[in-house]
Amino acid sequence: MIVLQSLSELGINAEALVGSVGVLVAAYLASRLVGYALTAVAERSPSRRITLKMFIPVVRFLIYGTSVYLVLGPLLRLSSAQLLAVSGLLGAALGFGLKDLFAGVIGGLVLVTERPYQVGDKVTVDGDYGEVVDIGLRSTTLTTPDDSVIRVPNATLFTANVSNANDGQPEMMVVVELSVAASADIDRASSIVEEAMVTSKYAYVDDDHPAVVRVEDEVYFRTIRGKAYVADLRDEFAFASDVTERSMSAFASQGIDVVETPAQLFENR
Repeated sequence: MIVLQSLSELGINAEALVGSVGVLVAAYLASRLVGYALTAVAERSPSRRITLKMFIPVVRFLIYGTSVYLVLGPLLRLSSAQLLAVSGLLGAALGFGLKDLFAGVIGGLVLVTERPYQVGDKVTVDGDYGEVVDIGLRSTTLTTPDDSVIRVPNATLFTANVSNANDGQPEMMVVVELSVAASADIDRASSIVEEAMVTSKYAYVDDDHPAVVRVEDEVYFRTIRGKAYVADLRDEFAFASDVTERSMSAFASQGIDVVETPAQLFENR
């Protein structure tokens, strides 16, 4: 009641207030509709999926920005005293609970302008890994490999490290690790892993995206780490499973001893 009385004193009547609410509701519905439409179009074009989805947060911010301008437009015609009073009301509102929301909105603006990641990217934010499925005004939504949905406040961008696995590109590097006995033929084992990667139906190999195999000596075993790109980042885990299964099968047929879990090896000693 106090807020309504204050607004009435500023010359903002109930009709204008209802109109403002209507504008904000229309903006919300429009942003949702645009998001669904662009997502549907993007999913029909795998090669341009990420490029198309990057426009979703931009269009949403434009819609919300326009709605805010339409709502606050009448304030631009207020006197200096009235503007000062409105500023006081807004400051009080921010102080009473909208501070985090305001920080999230600022973080969203930074995401849209600097683009450390965009919709469709595989990222790690504050220890959480997943695909960016939505960038909203307040938070970013990630879908993890086990289909859990995580909402990360956009303000986290100012305090946490952000790791982007593909940086807006449909291709992404995937690392596959296998452990073999220290006495195994490491050259042959490495060749098997490399062949499994380059022949995988999910692989994307050319001069700029080579497949690489590295060997690391541990105390009681050796780790073969294969690195290669997938043509579609959504095939990350399918590629890793494919390479692992075919490599393990080749190891067994050629008598290469595999250390299933290094931790288990230590327990048996």
